[in-house]
Amino acid sequence: MDNIKVSVIVPVFNAAEYISKTIDSILNQDFQDYELIVVDDGSTDNSLEIIKKALENTTVPNRIIHQENSGVSVARNKAIEASNGEYIVFVDADDYITPNHLSTLYNGQSDFSLTLVVKKEGEKLINPKPYSQTSIKTEDFIKMELNMQIVFNFFQLMYKAKIIKENNIKFTPGIVYGEDIEFAHKALFYGDEIIINNEKTYYYIQHPESAIKTTEYKRFGIVKIFEDLADFYNKHNKPELANLITTSRIPKAIFGNMNFFFHNGYDFDEVLSKMRELDLLTKMSKYQGDSKFKFKIKMFLLNPKIYYKMWMKLKNTID
Repeated sequence: MDNIKVSVIVPVFNAAEYISKTIDSILNQDFQDYELIVVDDGSTDNSLEIIKKALENTTVPNRIIHQENSGVSVARNKAIEASNGEYIVFVDADDYITPNHLSTLYNGQSDFSLTLVVKKEGEKLINPKPYSQTSIKTEDFIKMELNMQIVFNFFQLMYKAKIIKENNIKFTPGIVYGEDIEFAHKALFYGDEIIINNEKTYYYIQHPESAIKTTEYKRFGIVKIFEDLADFYNKHNKPELANLITTSRIPKAIFGNMNFFFHNGYDFDEVLSKMRELDLLTKMSKYQGDSKFKFKIKMFLLNPKIYYKMWMKLKNTID
C-alpha cells in the first residue's frame, strides 16, 4: 500500500462487548492515509464476526489477521510485521479514541509523539495531569518514567515504524503484565525526541471485574521485566538508567503492587510469602529516592505486619 502514514494496531481476544465501539472510533478519524490492522487472537466468542461486520463497508484500508490463541504480544508482533505505515499506533480492544487522535499525534517528523490518556472506570473519569513542556528528549522522558514522576501508558505514543523495525523491537511473548512497558522503553531508547500534545484523545477503560481475575500475583512479574531492561541499558552503555531501575523503579513497582493486593483483599500472609519467595523484600530495600517513600519502605521492612495493620486502619490508597 502506498501513502500509508499511520498503521493502527488492535489485538483482540474475546472482546465482543467492546470491539465495535473501538473500531468505530478508529474509523471515525479526521485524518487521512491510515490503515487498520486487527489481530484476532483465537477469540472463542463472536469478536471475529463483529470485526468483519464493522469493517465490511469502510474505505479505510484494513486487514484482519486471525491466529490461534498465542497472547497479546504475539498478536501485536504479527501486526507490526504486516504494517505499512510510517508510524505505528496501538489501541486496545476495549478502549476508544477521539476523532482527532491520529491528527493530533501525526506530524511526519518526530520519532515519537504523545497525547493524554483518560482513565474511565464506569462513569468515573480520571483526567491525566498535563505535561509542562511541548517536547522532551527521550532519555529525559525515560528517567522521569523510571522515577515514576509521570503517569505513562505505552499506547499514548505514536512510534516511528522505522525505529521499531530496524532495531527489531518486539513484545516479549508469554508476559501477561508489563510487556508494553518493556516495548516502549526499548523503542524510546533508539529515538531522540517526543513531541507532546496535552490533548486528551485516548480513553482507557478499566473494568471493575478485570483487576483481580486477570492479574493475581503475575503483577510481580514486572520486576523481571525491569531487571531485563536494566541488563539492556547496561549492554548499551547506560549504567545510570540501569541504576535508576534498581534503586527507584523496581522498589516502587514492588511496593505499589503489594498495596494493590492489600487494597483488593488479598491475604496478608499469602502476599508476604510470595514476596519472600521472589526475594522482593531485598529488592525493595535498595530504594534510594525521596525520604517520604523511603520511610514507608523502611517501616514495612522493619515490621510488615504492623505496617499492614496501620495501612488497613487508615484505609490507605494504593501508592
